[in-house]
Formats: sequence, C-alpha cells, structure tokens
Amino acid sequence: MTNGALTPLLLAVAWTWAGGVPYAVAERPNVVILFADDLGTLDANCYGSKDLYTPNIDALAADGVRFTQAYAHVVCCPARAMLMTGRHPQRANVNSWQQGDARGKPGLNMFLSEVTLAESLRAAGYRTALFGKWHLGAAFTHGPTKQGFDEFFGLRDGFIDNYNHFFLHGGGFHDLYRGTEEVFARGKYFPDLMTAETLRFLEANRDRPFFLYVPFNIPHYPEQADEKFAERYSKLPEPRRSYARVVSTTDDRMGRILAKIEQLGLREKTIVVFMSDNGHSAESAKISVQGHTSGYPKGHNYGANGGGGNTGKWIGHKGQFLEGGIRVPAIVRYPGHLPRGVVRDQAITACDWLPTILELCDVKPSGAKLDGASLLPIIRDNAPTHHRVMHWQWQQNWAVREGDWKLIQTRGNPLLVNLAEEQPERKNHAAEQPQRVEQLRAMHEAWAREIAEGTPGSH
Repeated sequence: MTNGALTPLLLAVAWTWAGGVPYAVAERPNVVILFADDLGTLDANCYGSKDLYTPNIDALAADGVRFTQAYAHVVCCPARAMLMTGRHPQRANVNSWQQGDARGKPGLNMFLSEVTLAESLRAAGYRTALFGKWHLGAAFTHGPTKQGFDEFFGLRDGFIDNYNHFFLHGGGFHDLYRGTEEVFARGKYFPDLMTAETLRFLEANRDRPFFLYVPFNIPHYPEQADEKFAERYSKLPEPRRSYARVVSTTDDRMGRILAKIEQLGLREKTIVVFMSDNGHSAESAKISVQGHTSGYPKGHNYGANGGGGNTGKWIGHKGQFLEGGIRVPAIVRYPGHLPRGVVRDQAITACDWLPTILELCDVKPSGAKLDGASLLPIIRDNAPTHHRVMHWQWQQNWAVREGDWKLIQTRGNPLLVNLAEEQPERKNHAAEQPQRVEQLRAMHEAWAREIAEGTPGSH
C-alpha cells in the first residue's frame, strides 16, 4: 500500500480518536454527583437558612437550577438505591438495612441485577469512581466495584467516626476500604481523605469523560467539624451550633471539588448534581458497651444531639415520612445547556437523576422499568411534575401522596395530611375523610403488588 493510500486511513483514525478516547465519547459531558448525608430540608443559605455559611452550595444554585420540592427517602439506603438505579428501592432488595460489616455476618445487599448509573455510563466509555459512602450492602461479592465503578475509596456501610474510621453502633467495626482492600489510616480526617481522592481522580481523568460520585458522610453524625468554623457559630445555641459547623464543613469540601473542576477548565463540560439523602438527623447515640472496638469508652457521645436542622413551616426529620424527613435540597448545573439561576417548584425525586443524566449524556437506559423520568422538560420548559402519585416505603411503614394529600401509615393510626395548609402536616384529617384514606391506601397496595411482581425472588 502506498503512502498516498495510507493518508486517508490515518486521517480517519486521527479524527476518530482523541487521547485514546473515541471522539463520540470524548464529546460527552462529565458527570459529578455531590450527595450530602443528612443535610436537611432547608439547610443551606440559598434555601432560607440565613444563619448558615454555605457559599459553595449557594454559588451552585446561582449558576444552575434549584429545586424546592425535591424528595429522597427517610434514611440513607433507599435514597442511594433511588439515585443509583432510577427505581424504587424495593425493586433492588433495599427495603431494610443493608449488610454493614463486609467481614461480618451476611445480610441484605442491593441486587447485582440492578443496572446502576455507573454501569450505564461505563458501558458508554466513561471512567467511573465513587469516593465516600456506599451503604447499599457491604459484602465483597457486591458493592461499588461490582456495580459499575472502576474505583472506590470509602466506607461500605452507613457511617464512621471520621478519625478512627470505625462504625460506632453496637460493638462497632472498622470500615474503610479501597475497593475490597481494607485501609488503615487512623487519625486522618475522612472528609479530607475522600476529597483528596476526588481531586486526584479529576486531575488524572481531565482528558476523558468521567462519572464521579461523591457521597459525603457528613453532616451525618458524629458531628466532627473543621475547627475553622467553630468561631463563626459560637453564638448559636445547641444543637444548631454543632450541626451548622459540620454543614459548613460539607460545603467547604464541596467547594474544593468545584474549584478543581474550574481550575482544570472542565466547568463548561461538566454536569454537577447536588442533593441530600434525607432530612436532618435528630438521633442521640452513645457507646453502649465496654471494650468497644473503636477504643472509645462506654458512654462516649457520638449522636446528633436531638437534631439541629431547619425545616421552616414543615415538620419532621430523618426516619419520618413527614416533609422534614424526605424533602431535601437539590441543584443541577450544566453551563450553556441548562438555565442559570432559576428555581423550579415542581415535585421531583432522586429517581429522576438517572434518566436526566443519561439523556444529557446521550446514553440509552438499560431497558429496566424506571420509576423516575427526565427532568429536562421541567428544567427547560417549566413543565408540570410527572409524579402524579408518589410512593415511599421503608420496612413495613409507608406513605403515598396524590396532589396535596399525603397518607402516612406507620405502626399507629393512619395520618392523613394536606401539604397546602398554612401549618402543614400538623392536623390529621383521617377521621373526617375515611374515603380519601381508603383511596390512598388502595393506591399504595396496588403499587406494592406491582413492585412485588417485578422483583426477583419475591413470588
């Protein structure tokens, strides 16, 4: 073959590849999800909490789209399943606490058959990483590197002490891993460790499309904040003071990541999503045993001290189906492609991010039934919500919402509330509206049957 004959072939190769990545892939946007842990309903300055210092969350909102009616779930596990799969968590085997200790007793883990956002993006040529908290089952047969993530560094369960990296409930256990390899870094502040991993990943993958999932383990208890925020909040009463310090710490580490994206010139080609997994915690917790594996003495306090979150007119907190337990901050930024500095009041859920991101990245969904839908009509055209009816369930407790009416069923009598009231969720309308209670209950039961029929091993 002559040199002249080679030239068109070489040109074709040159036009097809950029830095070892196909141009069709290289032109796709990067994706960064910053997922806060127990950051409550209104707990950012841009959401009305003017006593909080959250400049990075506020800047993200000013440069993107802020949602005022975004819903996650009552606790960590189901919210993360929603985010990763775009589906109700019950479809994924996430209806109770997932296995915590990777080296301990076998327990529940998210089904490997679930196709995560990471798996869809990796199949499309993305480099994928998770730095932070997984909490969808700690077993080595499962976990991030089994469900689409090329890299993982962090905790496989739900929370750790930020300095000794031990889970503190019960007798405790060590929980810090790189992939499935245990890491020992006692004395090093975990939010700094995971932020350093994130910055390294951004630098290393600046020339190729990447999906970076950063699920912080804060402001979740233990509320171990950066000392530089101590003076700022010294006049706030407890428990708001302790909580505010760790909220600002979360915002600060987010800011380091956003600054790196800016420094690398990736701002215009990176989708950034920010959300929290549930409302603020009101839990109190102390070491309850002698000889705890962490080394802390019996009686050591590590809880949220009754809760320092701000829910405004709403009531409730983490673990409850009241608005304060499931309504969370949410923001998306994609400069030049999505509106800037706008607010959307339509109801959305954590399930909606997967189809939204895949559409923006021009990646086809897996084909599994999704419970979320793309937010682009809401974002771009201010279209109505696509969630006519909304469902939540955790173990045997559940809630269903249609319009402004929400029915909550826990161990006691049903609670029927109207979100349009001036003081919402404080009055129970169940006794005066039994027909509406039964209508909403029937909706939940139909939903539960549909979920069960489509879940492996449930029938």
